[in-house]
Amino acid sequence: MSPAALWVTVLVASALCLGVKLAGHLVPAHRMASPRVARTADLVTAALLAALVVVQAVGGDREIVLDARLPALAVAAVALALRAPFVVVVVLAAATAAALRALGAA
Repeated sequence: MSPAALWVTVLVASALCLGVKLAGHLVPAHRMASPRVARTADLVTAALLAALVVVQAVGGDREIVLDARLPALAVAAVALALRAPFVVVVVLAAATAAALRALGAA
């Protein structure tokens, strides 16, 4: 893809994102107050976050990569399940990834 085509793609995608966000502000408040809509919005948010985490944890350059990120994610999940503070979760995950990389295990 040429640099010009790439920039056109980025600008069009940005304009579409802005349009979707603006359209969301035009939806009447009474439509968003429905319990069904609120539940759907909550579920979509959680699903998108889960998808982003999975892509970042095992995504590579068009392939699945199993490296230090996956055990670090598992350690973070256990820390969250044990209700550790967020800073502790981040430090534990980072330390796990760093230790595995230092040992050459992942």
